[in-house]
Amino acid sequence: MNDNPALHLSSFGNGLRVIIIGATGGIGDALCSSLNTCPQVTEIYALSRSGDAPKSDKVKGLPFDFTDENNIKTVAELLRETGPFDFIIVATGLLQGNGISPEKNMRALNIEALTKSYQINAIGPAMTAKYFLPLLKRKGKTVFAALSARVGSISDNQLGGWYGYRASKAALNMILKTLALEFSHRYRDAIICGLHPGTVDTSLSAPFQGNVPKGKLFTPSFSAHRLLTVIDGLSAEDTGNLFAWDGQKIPF
Repeated sequence: MNDNPALHLSSFGNGLRVIIIGATGGIGDALCSSLNTCPQVTEIYALSRSGDAPKSDKVKGLPFDFTDENNIKTVAELLRETGPFDFIIVATGLLQGNGISPEKNMRALNIEALTKSYQINAIGPAMTAKYFLPLLKRKGKTVFAALSARVGSISDNQLGGWYGYRASKAALNMILKTLALEFSHRYRDAIICGLHPGTVDTSLSAPFQGNVPKGKLFTPSFSAHRLLTVIDGLSAEDTGNLFAWDGQKIPF
């Protein structure tokens, strides 16, 4: 259930068409639920490995695997036939699980874990952008956003550790910045950005919640609502940057 008020996206028009990638994850599912409350949104395509989607007339589930370029291309071509989109959010990420955990020091570095981190946190979103950015409308405000993280900021790194997650999210930030520069020549009103959702009560953060300050562990619905509010407040001048759940710009 969504514990926030109904969403209103004042910087967009009506009849919004949206794609959420990673729609069965904690934040992805919450994004779909929040968007479902918005009267301006008419269609939500919820993409995930399973293809599951919340039960709603607005929401359509599709199987999607962004580790498979052929699948990315096939789904993009299918969506192109339905018409242009207003915004796309890549709500995926890998911090721990399946034998992967954040490295405390360099002795914990592992080729397989690093490769997997880059595949999920940087390469998957990059390949998705390759085929999905052309699905955005040519005129008017459009957004392509991907979940990044404050720990991916090189200038903000004061603690060290977490090599794979930090580096792969930093790579994602650079990919988004570079995409924004290229895309701005063709889509003047398009915004490409990273979003930091805060520490959210999902399986991704579960082992590390003990160190989260009081009041800073967010529900998925709270974080999703705030991220969508941030998107609503962005303009073309904000493209290529990373923004936190509270709208604060995070330096790279």
